[in-house]
Amino acid sequence: MKTLAAGLARHGVDVHVIATDDNGPERLSVALDQPITEDGAVYRYFPRQIRPYTCSLPLTTWLWAHVRDYDLVHIHAVFSYASTVAAWCASARGVPYIVRPLGVLNQWGMRNRRPWLKSLSFRLIDRRVLERAAVIQYTSLSEQKEAEELPFHAPAAIVPNPVQLDDPATLTRGAFRKRHPELKGKTIFLFLSRLHEKKGVDLLLPAFARVHQTMPDTALVIAGDGSPALVSSLKQMAAGLGVTPHVVWTGFVQGEEKRSILADADLFVLPSYSENFAVAAVEAMGFRLPLIVSDQVGIHDQVNAHQAGIVIPCQVEALAGALERLAGDPALRRSMGERGAALAHSLYSLDAVCESGIRLYRSLLSGENGR
Repeated sequence: MKTLAAGLARHGVDVHVIATDDNGPERLSVALDQPITEDGAVYRYFPRQIRPYTCSLPLTTWLWAHVRDYDLVHIHAVFSYASTVAAWCASARGVPYIVRPLGVLNQWGMRNRRPWLKSLSFRLIDRRVLERAAVIQYTSLSEQKEAEELPFHAPAAIVPNPVQLDDPATLTRGAFRKRHPELKGKTIFLFLSRLHEKKGVDLLLPAFARVHQTMPDTALVIAGDGSPALVSSLKQMAAGLGVTPHVVWTGFVQGEEKRSILADADLFVLPSYSENFAVAAVEAMGFRLPLIVSDQVGIHDQVNAHQAGIVIPCQVEALAGALERLAGDPALRRSMGERGAALAHSLYSLDAVCESGIRLYRSLLSGENGR
């Protein structure tokens, strides 16, 4: 969110971010109900009263008093107290608002994460929030199609998530391999994401095991962390498949460590069962890595259209075939990587996304959206 706010501010938009001090089980260490300027955007935080639903009456009071000061309200989330009151205040005061659902309206999320509570909330509250919006902003066509299977009707627009793209030419390659001598001379398959049941690592491990039998000069790097129970079960799966010596588990990575892994990998793989966008995949494209993504990853249509990788169904056999194909064809990896880099910069860079978002803002304020 801060990346987008800073980018919009740099493009001349007067950006004010209103939020609670919620930070999971903790609270943000910030001044409350005070304007805080950061990278050109103004932030104002309010205290949450209770943890569930992050209710904040001071936030409600402030929004009701000040929402008319703004031309447009951009709401980032659904099934959230702050989002709901922002929509209600904007609607009551005659200010148009946009809702960005952040992928929570997809079928996997509706069915697998507190489905009864979400279903009730959708029927009683969130459907009205969505239908009164000037537009629903999706990050991909796949996200839009899944969300529109739900019983609501609202105008839609696609504006991707912005991704900070590194210039791989400025990196010194080989640092990650040096820290892991077991990777010397290996073709590295990289999975970089949080570890979660929906990410498809249960498909990736057996697919890698099949490929490694015939292509022993391959290795799998799993960069990310998740619940201890899930991580333990995945490592047990790797042991049962006999690939433990050939899998590197890095845990959570960020900053220079993350960059060094992307710089040394040969291809990126994300076989998710559900993924509304896939920031890590776009970051990988910025490093000129070819992709293997499932047809449930939000950007898969663009990956396929631009030949930046291979799109597969969520099946072990298909994933193994794609891994084997790219592992055995360095020229194909290079060509897909170059096309992916061009795609990432043209559609998903911060500047590209800000320009797309500003066009959407202007069309709404000029009445071009027809509402």
